[in-house]
Amino acid sequence: MAETKRRIYTVSRLNQEVQLALESGFGMVWLQGELSNFSKPASGHFYFSLKDSKSQIRCAMFRGNNRYLNFEPQSGDEVLVRGKLGLYAARGDFQLIVEHMEPAGAGQLQQKFEATKKKLQELGWFDQQAKQPLPELPQRIGVVTSATGAAIRDVLQVLARRSPQAEIIIYPTLVQGAQAAPNIVKAIQTAERRNEVDVLLLVRGGGSIEDLWAFNEEQVAKAVFDCKLPLVCGVGHEIDITIADLVADLRAPTPSAAAELATPDEQVMLQRVDSARRALQRLLQTQLNRQQNQLASLNARLEMRHPKRLLNERGQRTDELTQRLQQAMQTQTRASRIQIEHLSTRLHAHSPNQQLANLQTRLASSEMRLVNSMQKNLQQAKSRWQIVARALDTVSPLATLERGFAVVKHDDKVVSNASDLAPGDVISTQVARGTIVSKVERVATKSRDS
Repeated sequence: MAETKRRIYTVSRLNQEVQLALESGFGMVWLQGELSNFSKPASGHFYFSLKDSKSQIRCAMFRGNNRYLNFEPQSGDEVLVRGKLGLYAARGDFQLIVEHMEPAGAGQLQQKFEATKKKLQELGWFDQQAKQPLPELPQRIGVVTSATGAAIRDVLQVLARRSPQAEIIIYPTLVQGAQAAPNIVKAIQTAERRNEVDVLLLVRGGGSIEDLWAFNEEQVAKAVFDCKLPLVCGVGHEIDITIADLVADLRAPTPSAAAELATPDEQVMLQRVDSARRALQRLLQTQLNRQQNQLASLNARLEMRHPKRLLNERGQRTDELTQRLQQAMQTQTRASRIQIEHLSTRLHAHSPNQQLANLQTRLASSEMRLVNSMQKNLQQAKSRWQIVARALDTVSPLATLERGFAVVKHDDKVVSNASDLAPGDVISTQVARGTIVSKVERVATKSRDS
C-alpha cells in the first residue's frame, strides 16, 4: 500500500492559516461578558479578558478604536463588544480584536434605538421629501434646550457672531431624565403654537447614550415630525446620532453647528449683498449701453434720411461724374496723341530721304562686312601659309644641317654607305654654314644589324 503523502506545516504558517480562517470564517461578532485583567499600557491600547461563568477569551482594543469611548472601562464591568476573531501568531493565542465597546445596559438601549429607527423609517419620517427648507435670513430664532446647560451658551455665542440682528427666544426644557421627553414635546408644541419664530433649534450637549435617550423617544420624534416650523436638531457630539436628528429637517453634529446651519454668516451676507450690488451695476450698465447703442442707431438712420445729407450725396455724385468725365477726356486725348505720333513715325519711315538714308546705311554696313571678310580671309590664308612653312621647314635638309648633321658627297653624289668610298677619295662635306673638302684615309664599314 502506497505511503500517504504527508503535509508538513511550519508553526508560523499554521498560525497564519488559522488566523485567516478565524477572520474570514466568523466575520464581525458581538459578545457580552465581564471585563477581567484589564490593562492600559503606555501605547494606549487596551488588553483584557472577557468572561462569563464558564469561559473567557483574550481581547485587544487598539488605540485607534478605544479613543472614541465615552466611559472608562474597568475590571468587573459588564460590557458589550463588537470585533473580529483572530490569532496572535507570535504566541498562538486565540483572541478577539475589539472595534467597539459599550456598557451592557447600553446594548439594550441600542437594540431599542434600532427598533425605533426601523419603525419610523418604514413610516417615512426620515424621507427627504418630508423635510422643510430653512429660511435664508431668519429674524427670530427659537431654541429648545436647557436654560442652564453649556449648549445654550454655545448657541447664543454663535448666533451673536453670525446673526446679531436676529431675536432669540428660548423655550426651556429638561434634556435628561425620565421627564425630559414630555418636557421636550411640550416646548416644541409651545413654539409651534405661538408661531413667533422663523426657525427652531433643538439642541443638547454631549453625553452617554443614557443621557441622550430622551431624544430617542418616539414621542419626541413625533413632535419633531409634526412641527410646522423648520427645525434643526443638534444633539451631542459629532459621533452621536439620535432619532430626533434623523426626523428633523436638518441634522447638525453639535449645538454650535446647529446655530451655524440655521443662520447665514453676516460676512457672507455682506459679500452676497456686495455681489448683488455689482451684478445690478453690471445689469444697469448693460441696459444703458444697449439704450445708447439704440439711440446711436436711430441717430444714424435719421442722418441717412436727412435732406441735407441727400443734397451732399448728390453733390458728391456730381463731382465724381465730373472727375470721371475729365479723366475720360484726358485719356482720349492721350490716345489720339499717341496715334498721331505713330502715324507720323510711319510716314517718316516711308519718306524718300529716309529710304535713301537707310540704303546708305545698308551700303556702309555691306562695305564694312566686305572689308572685315577680306581681312578675315587674308588672316586665315596667312595662318595656313605659316602652318605650311613650318611643315616645310621641318622636312628641309637645311633644317637638318642646322641641328648638326652634314651631307657627304663624292663626285657630286651623296654618300650614304661608307663602303662606296676608298682611301684617297676626295669628298666634300656640306654643313649648315659652308662646305668642307677632305681626303679619305681609311674606310670603316659596319653592318646594319650591328
